[in-house]
Amino acid sequence: MNRSGKISGHHHRSRGANADASVSRPKMKKKGSHKHKHRHHVGPSIPVTPPTQNIVGCRIKHKWKENCYSPISHWSGTVLDQVAVNPSLYLIKYDGFDCVYGLEILRDERVQDLEILPDKIASYRVSDTRLAEMILGRAVEHQFEMGDGSKNGWRGLVLATAPMMPTWFFITYEKDPVLYLYQLLEDYKEGDLRILPDSDDPVKAMEPGEVVESLVGKQVEYVKEDGQQRIGTVIHQVKAKPSVYFIKFEDDYHIYVYDMV
Repeated sequence: MNRSGKISGHHHRSRGANADASVSRPKMKKKGSHKHKHRHHVGPSIPVTPPTQNIVGCRIKHKWKENCYSPISHWSGTVLDQVAVNPSLYLIKYDGFDCVYGLEILRDERVQDLEILPDKIASYRVSDTRLAEMILGRAVEHQFEMGDGSKNGWRGLVLATAPMMPTWFFITYEKDPVLYLYQLLEDYKEGDLRILPDSDDPVKAMEPGEVVESLVGKQVEYVKEDGQQRIGTVIHQVKAKPSVYFIKFEDDYHIYVYDMV
């Protein structure tokens, strides 16, 4: 399983050119811009049979073996959510990695020796509910520490709070349109998160009373600039920005975020 090289927890975020140097595992391929430059063809929804076991909120650990030639790697993390339109698919935050993964953890044959641990996610209390509500759906500049100690600002969009973990926020970035998870309230209070004016928001604001037809459950065909096609499924609509959706592609473990209008 490919791992994002952006290893860090809070206070140790790094997006420098050498941020991956200490990681000896395969890295995911470069992703395109968050801005909507590619064509999407939307197809019909596909019904999926749900699994019987509920593991949302559980801590897990397992081995991963991509194929018969690849080495075994070890993973531990937290199951954040179960995808309603595909109940076999779970959103998982693995320890030490900031991006969110989408896996059919109970079905995927590459997952070996899965252990569902008895400890559940600890309860969280939001220290500033007003600030938490204020940053939802807002364009932001998020500061990350470089290898030389300097900071670099990344423009992003705050999407939602994580299920069962209200002090953690889903966010995506213009330069890297996949789903990440950070404790943004702490970053804001430490000066590492700046809310941008609405005029700087790359996502078009909806008119009062405007209704966006949901694409959740639809298949999409993603055509890159080089003509290569990818097939995926729209798995979530962002409440704070209804034109923005989460997409899970068949050939990738990451959750992509796109403005579909």
